[in-house]
Amino acid sequence: MRISSSLVFQTGLNTINAQQSDLMHLYQQIGSGQRMVTPADDPLAAAQAINLSQSQAQNARYASNRAVANQNLGVEEDALNSLTLLLQDVRTRLVEAGNGTMSDADRQTLAGVLQNARNTALGIANTTDGNGQYVFSGSLGSVPAFAQDGTYNGDTLQRNIQADATRQIAGSDIGSDIFQRAQPGTLAYTSAAGAANTGTAIVSGPYIADRSAPPAGNPDARYSYAVTFTATGYDVTVTDNSTTPPTVGAPVSHPPLAADATEMDLGNGTKVQISGSPAAGDTFTVEPLKTQNANIFQTLDTLVAALNAPSQGDAQSTAALRNVLNTGMQQLASSYDNVLTVRASIGARMNELQSLDDSGSQRGLGFTKALSGLEDLDYYQATTQLSLRKIALEGAGLAFQTIQGLSLFNLGGK
Repeated sequence: MRISSSLVFQTGLNTINAQQSDLMHLYQQIGSGQRMVTPADDPLAAAQAINLSQSQAQNARYASNRAVANQNLGVEEDALNSLTLLLQDVRTRLVEAGNGTMSDADRQTLAGVLQNARNTALGIANTTDGNGQYVFSGSLGSVPAFAQDGTYNGDTLQRNIQADATRQIAGSDIGSDIFQRAQPGTLAYTSAAGAANTGTAIVSGPYIADRSAPPAGNPDARYSYAVTFTATGYDVTVTDNSTTPPTVGAPVSHPPLAADATEMDLGNGTKVQISGSPAAGDTFTVEPLKTQNANIFQTLDTLVAALNAPSQGDAQSTAALRNVLNTGMQQLASSYDNVLTVRASIGARMNELQSLDDSGSQRGLGFTKALSGLEDLDYYQATTQLSLRKIALEGAGLAFQTIQGLSLFNLGGK
């Protein structure tokens, strides 16, 4: 085969270019610290690296979401902690208000204290987070949760945050579930006296004395009781709220209470404490708290109005005030327990976020290690290859220099 001079030159040039290209590739690898300068270096590893990078970015996004959720829950916890302390103080004040030695002026001063507490509670209900969003408005973060009259303006949709691939966590709670609801699952009752009562009877402390009394198969029936005093005793009307619509029973007549009676048996194992002397036509109701709209603001408004009304020296007015105070204390006790329940839920969610953070950090380390194995350069191997390529390039240059100096004329001259 005839080898032309141009073929010799072209072959030598191609060899030098190839060695230079390999050397440049090694320079790029060492300079970037990456084993794959282009996907062509290792197509399978490049595809795996893309998948791992996407998973790592998603894991980082979840971590950011958890940080936001944790911050929002922290704001809510601070607000509900303030509300808890406020309700504790209000309940203490209500015990003071029941002191028979207080004058009307004292009670009016106490009414001012409760009015300030009510305004503070409204401010807590309209708490905003760091972005100016109202915490307790549901999904309507730009709308104040409660109006001045205590009406809820938000919706019932929680702001769920994607904390992990398969887990969404509520970053806040709905205001109506905190400020307008009794404790979920409560079996407590509340008593209330009719506004038109003319006697001096005071009812308080309703409770279920015998939980086996309700009919078999319906032990959790939610009974309400309406009591009307008559000239010959009193009538009790029982309503079963567990049916739709509620089932209202016929009034059951009872003889007058004994002079020394301290409680009334309303049926179905439910009793209520009573003192004083009821007048004919007086009414009382005893209802389960879970069937009521336990609005903290309306309860405080009612208490303020009752404390501002004169009652000193008037047995009837004093009895009416005591009944309002008893009802208010029963409702606020349930509201207080409900706030504690929500705070416990917040704590559980924050603990879950911490657990997800821990597992997310471990997962992130795994992604980083896997990516390192695919992308990072082995500097020992690369520097060795660099030395070899430099020697090969120098050899290719010397070989080309030697070959290009040979010709028939040179051979003939020798």
